[in-house]
Amino acid sequence: MRSQIKKMNKIIIIGGGAAGYFTAINAKENNPDLDITILEKGKDVLQKVKISGGGRCNVTHACFEPKELVKFYPRGEKELLGPFHQFMTGDTFEWFDDRGVPLKIESDNRVFPEANTSQAIIDCFLNAVDKLQIKVLTSCGVNSVYQQDNKWVINTKEKTFEADQLVIAAGSSKKVWELCTTLDHSVIEPVPSLFTFNINDKRLVDLLGISVPNATVSIVGTKLEASGPLLITHWGMSGPAVLKLSAFGARILAEKNYQYNVEVNWLSRPTDKVLNVLLNLKKKEPRKTVILKSPFAEISKRLWERFVLFSDISKTQNWADLNSSQLEKLANQLTKGIYNANGRTTFKDEFVTAGGIDLKEINFKRFESKQHKNLFFVGEVLNIDAVTGGFNFQNAWTGGYICAKALAEKE
Repeated sequence: MRSQIKKMNKIIIIGGGAAGYFTAINAKENNPDLDITILEKGKDVLQKVKISGGGRCNVTHACFEPKELVKFYPRGEKELLGPFHQFMTGDTFEWFDDRGVPLKIESDNRVFPEANTSQAIIDCFLNAVDKLQIKVLTSCGVNSVYQQDNKWVINTKEKTFEADQLVIAAGSSKKVWELCTTLDHSVIEPVPSLFTFNINDKRLVDLLGISVPNATVSIVGTKLEASGPLLITHWGMSGPAVLKLSAFGARILAEKNYQYNVEVNWLSRPTDKVLNVLLNLKKKEPRKTVILKSPFAEISKRLWERFVLFSDISKTQNWADLNSSQLEKLANQLTKGIYNANGRTTFKDEFVTAGGIDLKEINFKRFESKQHKNLFFVGEVLNIDAVTGGFNFQNAWTGGYICAKALAEKE
């Protein structure tokens, strides 16, 4: 019997980040006969993995229901539901655990390597790629891609590559999206997501570092609203509530040129309920000075002082002296304070843009292009993004895993 020479399927992956590596490793593990090369334009690979989560790498999030998990994605919610049923956060735990990198859940449900350093994830990927003999070429930016005789031709500055299958996992950059448009794909114009609000307001001056555990923040004149911890920063407001709002409102806030009014309910309680608490205090402790003590445990003394003074209450006034107008003003400061935002500051731990390949053009059962067979897209190059907390990485793991299964299919 004549032995047949096996034709090795050639795969090129553009992008040496989380999505590219995860795709390559899983594809080769599923089918050792694949010949896989990763092309990375930078000098180093896995740069975002390295610096994310303060250098510890926020691998995923402890949310184990696909229906709940998708709610963290302002763009991609509908499309990721099916994929999450195939590869979910629990699978991420198992995947890394099987490769000697146990993960841990922290109090805010963010997930990190037990080793407390992103190097654990990087080493895991580098070792796997080494062991599986996946080629990685750095300083290898792609200039153009086209199809010829059912093959992909990939041009870099130094060299031309050929591939049977092509995966674009190069993140969100203008150059990559320009490349994608040459492949008949539409790109949804990128706008920043995950940013803090620049607010210059006398009520917040010198209160740097003060936070409340559960505020509700909304954008006046829109339906945008988010709740969660709120932090006063040097330039305005930050914290999960604000970052979530910036992600879900990315497009609307860009259209407003980052000039809008923010309404803050510092207590996430209805105004009339808060007014009742204040009226009860007026009855119970009439002789106490209003400014001295906050009746709400979650509002710090310094923040309380600001709200009191901005409600036209003097430093020496007692509760008994307050008229109904002052009480109402104070309740409003606490539950519906209006702050003018002008500009934004990018959140330093995350670099996420809303924008990318139009999701209508992707078959999410395989993460394959609907325009071209054997062309795949994984990670942030797609118009998928999430709030902060490990969700953007989970999109990379899930997409990479499903794409890898499609690449590994034996003909």
